[in-house]
Amino acid sequence: MFTGIVTAIGTIAKVEQRGDMRLRIECPFDPAGIAVGASIACSGVCLTVIDRGEEPGAAYFLVDVSAETVSRTAARMWIEGARLNLEPSLRLGDELGGHIVTGHVDAVGRVADWQPEGGSTRITIAAPAALAPYIAAKGSITVDGVSLTVNSVEDRADGSVWFGLNVIPHTAEVTTLGELRQDGEVNLEVDTLARYLYRMQQLRAI
Repeated sequence: MFTGIVTAIGTIAKVEQRGDMRLRIECPFDPAGIAVGASIACSGVCLTVIDRGEEPGAAYFLVDVSAETVSRTAARMWIEGARLNLEPSLRLGDELGGHIVTGHVDAVGRVADWQPEGGSTRITIAAPAALAPYIAAKGSITVDGVSLTVNSVEDRADGSVWFGLNVIPHTAEVTTLGELRQDGEVNLEVDTLARYLYRMQQLRAI
């Protein structure tokens, strides 16, 4: 379980194809604090650490990524040099600063518009129709592993949904969201509470 509060940006230093895809991700963590078998959210994707090393502030960890995971996430994140938003799993007693995040990507969205707005950046993301029931104004959503508040929702004629977000300068600086541009792909995970509420409404209608 995660909160959508990114603690560092990592970089994919090496990609190996060995049945599954194996990644070496370099990051500023202390390797002593990374346990083999632990979960780390990488731009919204929960991955399991299979090895780690180096020294505090210049660590690395290895993960295996299945073909299923690659097929359901943004393609640009699985290449050497890609920068990833990192969040270790939540520990008992940690502050829940964002919202409950599972690290399971629901769909890939697309940046439909990107505009400066005051001191922040206004981003409009196009999401598939399957996510439309779970996205509401002032609700939470995870974009590339970052917990954000939905500011506006526009239902489209084809059933898809466009929703607007504001990314403040601090968030843009400490995550990869400041690097988003027009038509870029993003990993989306809807709010877990919204998922359960939608299921409850379905059952009431039976």
